[in-house]
Parts: sequence; structure tokens; C-alpha cells
Amino acid sequence: MSTMATLARPATAATRARPGALSRRRRFLIWALIVVASLLGFVAILTTWVNRQVLDTTAWKNANTRLVENTEVRSALATYLVNQLYANVDVEQAIAEKLPPNLKQVAAPLSAALRGPAENAAERILARPRVQQLWISSTAVAHEKLVNVLENKTGHGVTTGNGVVTVDVRSLVQELAANLGLSGRLVNKLPPDTGVFVVMRSDQLNAAQKGVRLIKVLSLWLLILVFGAFALAVYLARGARRVTLRNVGWALPIVGIVVLLIRRALGNYAVDALSSPSYHGTIHEVWLIGTSILGDIGIATLVYGLITVAAALLVGPARWAVAIRRSAAPVLNGRPAAAAVVVAAVYFLLILWGPTHALRMWWGQLIFGALLVVAFGVLRRQTLAEFPEAQAPRVAPSA
Repeated sequence: MSTMATLARPATAATRARPGALSRRRRFLIWALIVVASLLGFVAILTTWVNRQVLDTTAWKNANTRLVENTEVRSALATYLVNQLYANVDVEQAIAEKLPPNLKQVAAPLSAALRGPAENAAERILARPRVQQLWISSTAVAHEKLVNVLENKTGHGVTTGNGVVTVDVRSLVQELAANLGLSGRLVNKLPPDTGVFVVMRSDQLNAAQKGVRLIKVLSLWLLILVFGAFALAVYLARGARRVTLRNVGWALPIVGIVVLLIRRALGNYAVDALSSPSYHGTIHEVWLIGTSILGDIGIATLVYGLITVAAALLVGPARWAVAIRRSAAPVLNGRPAAAAVVVAAVYFLLILWGPTHALRMWWGQLIFGALLVVAFGVLRRQTLAEFPEAQAPRVAPSA
């Protein structure tokens, strides 16, 4: 009787739902987690870039090495050095002192005509490894001062109360003057602030110091929150986890593309707002070098997302995916040890290559290895269920 009553009762929304289907509330929660994680991921990428490139001395030195090796940047720096020399040394008088009395009137036009060759000489000087090392060292010291101020530390004579962060290229101006044949007396009389430009003053950095402390915290915890939210979304999607994993995978390339587009847009803005037309190329090169790690993170996020999408599709019902699983089943099912060796070989090759920053860090290698083990186990479990006949035949014991 109770069975008849049950059959006669109208089906509720829950009973009408497909087996494994998610309720509307749960679907909303899963999408909310994906969207929030994507937004947090975008912020995490920016904070990671600042922490890894702007606040890291090694990355800063690498960027400055690329800068001084760039021909357009060297040309702009050569112009700055010549301008500093002419602003602090009476080149006309120095030339007049070397001319006979009847030719001293040509000192002024010679001084003006010397600017072009002086810039060419400065570019040749900046191409020398020793001089490039002077530039790298001076900017590295300035960067260390800046980080000390931003992190509320002291060092190199800088205090957070009244310190001044500067880049000192006075030695490069002196090198240029000597190569142009100016007397040592004039070179020694160069003012102390020649070739020195202020980057930032510490008494203006209260907000920046708070921002740096926040960035150092967020660059770690935001990534943990992002991975946690994505993992929670997949966990909650019981019965639709493959589709949810695919959606998470598509979210990552979107974030990566947004990062790359914003990098390009901000670069165009910097070129237009911070330079004259004659320096557009230089500012563009400086921006690309200064944000190279941001570009690498954006590309890595895009690639990781596409790999995640491919993995989700590989275990799906598509005809091509089934065909691939059928082809791999004899090895996965019958010779799992051999399959594991191949996967391990691929893993170690990627670690040796290290195409992304995460794969060069122990925590990234650990996470990637764990995900690879999980993916291998899921794929093998699926091929065992779909193609049990592909397992290696057992040899019957002899009588």
C-alpha cells in the first residue's frame, strides 16, 4: 500500500531532477566561488608582480641589466649624461682654453657642434661591460635604499624619517668627460649632485610603506584563497565536478588575458603621458622590461588554464576523448608501472626546464607533482571502468 502511495504521489522538484544534478542554490554558490576566486586571482597576480619584480633586488638588477643592454635605452641615457655634462661644465670655456687666441671665437659653435659626437661617444661608453656594471651597481644601490625606506628599515645612510632615495650616475658623467678630453680639473669640479636624481623621499612614504606591508601579506594569502576557492567550487559540484573543473580552467585564461591587456594599456598610457614623442620608443622598452615578470605571470596563468581545460575535456564524453582513452587503456590498465615511469619522466623534464616561476620553486614543484599524481589516478580509474578488457591477462598457475 505504501508503495502504491509513493508511486501515486506527484514528483517533487528534487525527484524530477536528473541524478547528480545540482540545485540552483548550489550552482549559484559554485559560480560565485569561481568569480570571486578569479577577481582575487587578478589582484594576487598584481601583488605577486610587485613583490617579485619591484621589491626584489635580484629581479631589479636583472631588469637593469636588460635596460642598459637595450640600444634605445642606452641612447636616452647617453642624452641624459651629455645634458648633465653641459649643465655642470662650461664646455665652451674648456674648448676655448685649448684654442689659440685667434680661434677662441669658434669655441661657442664648436661646443654646440660637439653635442652630437658627445652623445655618440656616450653610447659607445655605455656599451662597455665595465661601464654597464657601473650603471647596474648604482641602480642596485638605489633600489636597496628604496626597499629599505619602503620596508621601514635603515641602511646605506638612509633613515625612514628624512632619507632620500637617489640614483647616482656621477661616475658615468665623469667617464664621459674624460673621454671627451676635458681636463681633470674641470671634471673634479663637477657639483656633488651631478648625475644624481631623486627617486623618492622617505618623508612622503607613509602610505607607500603601508602599501608594501599589505602587498607582502596579500601576495601569499591571496594565492592560498584563490586555490582554496577553486578547490571548494570543484568539491561542492558533486556529480558535475568535471564540468566545474573545466569552468575553473576557462576562468584562468580569462584572468591571464585581462592581465596582459591591462599591461599593454598601461604601457600605452605611460608612453603617451610620461614622455615626449622622441622618447616613446625608450619608454615603451623600459615598460616592457620593467613589467616582464607581470607578462610572464599572465602567460603562465593562461597556459595553466588551457591545460586544466584540456584535462577536464580528456576525461569527458567527447568522441575524441574516448578514442584517446581507448588508445591509452592498454598501457594504463595493463602496464601501469610503465605509464607511471613516462609520467614521472615528463614531470622531471618540466622541472629541469622550468618554463614558469612556479616550476622553479619547491612549492610549485610539489603542487604540480601532486596534481599530476591525482590526474594520473583519475585517468587510470576511468580507463579501468570503461575498458576492463584492456587489462593485462593473468597467467594461470601451472599445475
